[in-house]
Amino acid sequence: MLDKKYNAKEKEEKWLNYWNDNRIYRFVPDGREVFSIDTPPPTVNGKIHIGHIFSYSQTEMIARYKRLRGYNIFYPFGFDDNGLPSERLVEKEQGKKAHEIGREEFSKLCYETTDRYEEEFQELFSKMGVSTDWDIHYKTVSPSTIKISQLSFLDLVDKGHCYRKESPALWCNECLTSIAQAELETKTIKTTFNYINFKTVEEGEEFTIATTRPELLPAIVCVFVNPNDSEHNHLIAKTAHIPIIDVEVPIMADEKVAIDKGTGVVMCCTFGDQTDIEWWKKYNLPLKHIFTNDGRIIDDVPNYGGLKIKEARKKIIEDLQNGGFIVKIEELEHEVQTHERCGKEVEYSIMRQWFIDTMNHKEDFLKIGNEIHWLITIYCNP
Repeated sequence: MLDKKYNAKEKEEKWLNYWNDNRIYRFVPDGREVFSIDTPPPTVNGKIHIGHIFSYSQTEMIARYKRLRGYNIFYPFGFDDNGLPSERLVEKEQGKKAHEIGREEFSKLCYETTDRYEEEFQELFSKMGVSTDWDIHYKTVSPSTIKISQLSFLDLVDKGHCYRKESPALWCNECLTSIAQAELETKTIKTTFNYINFKTVEEGEEFTIATTRPELLPAIVCVFVNPNDSEHNHLIAKTAHIPIIDVEVPIMADEKVAIDKGTGVVMCCTFGDQTDIEWWKKYNLPLKHIFTNDGRIIDDVPNYGGLKIKEARKKIIEDLQNGGFIVKIEELEHEVQTHERCGKEVEYSIMRQWFIDTMNHKEDFLKIGNEIHWLITIYCNP
């Protein structure tokens, strides 16, 4: 007999207890064909949102359908607590940055905080009806996962598939961490386009470079001109004198320079953007890295050492104006790369990094990729 009035909370608790007590969804190898579901673990960075619920309801439909078709469902569930989002959560709750807390204490807080949130996550996903075997759930920062990751990495090193070298990396001065391209966002900001007069060392001929990053003047290693630029190609192979920094750098040719952008003459710094990195590698240019990890000018730079990046920008523009090197300043809006977690502008830093060699195995990967059998599921509204 059906109840006259359905009590959702009561029924939910009843069936949840029944599933748990009878271990309905326990995975036991029993000879049946296994249908394995790879579930990307939700990031532990706060409360569960509707996106989590939506994505796992899709996975759940597949799991239940295949279970009804007689498959033995291997459906592990995990939590991604190994990374910056979880660290930012701890910093937000503590009201302090990781470096202010200390490594040992911060690690302890990360484990305690993620354990607490994961308990809430598991309870909600269970109430939602996720039919996973919670006895085999995992954490991306658990001792067993760390061990597997380290053994896998050491295996790659032993087989010669990894190498280590110093290379530019994206760096967040706010979070004090390197970041991946996938963690970038773009933001439109108001800034200034500063037209600065340089001179050739040989004849003292003036030429103008326009830049939004005058604070990078101490990091200039070269000036580039497009060889097809009839107005400026006579500067190629000469030497440029950097105003107020009092340093000389070569003037070189590269067709990547946009003749119709700015003045057609550009400065190459280490590093302001991806093009700077390309030219640094292509022409084996020297390295002048002038930023500290917390976003200041290094002490070795005269007059500007110790200043924050934007403080240095303001001071350098003032010194250029006082020296008569500024032709004009234009206000403009342009897009900059920011870190998705904190919204701060990112920089490039040089650091020693590990790389996994994939390019020498490109054909193998393409072959394996072509052998994958893809199934496309289309959901239609009734």
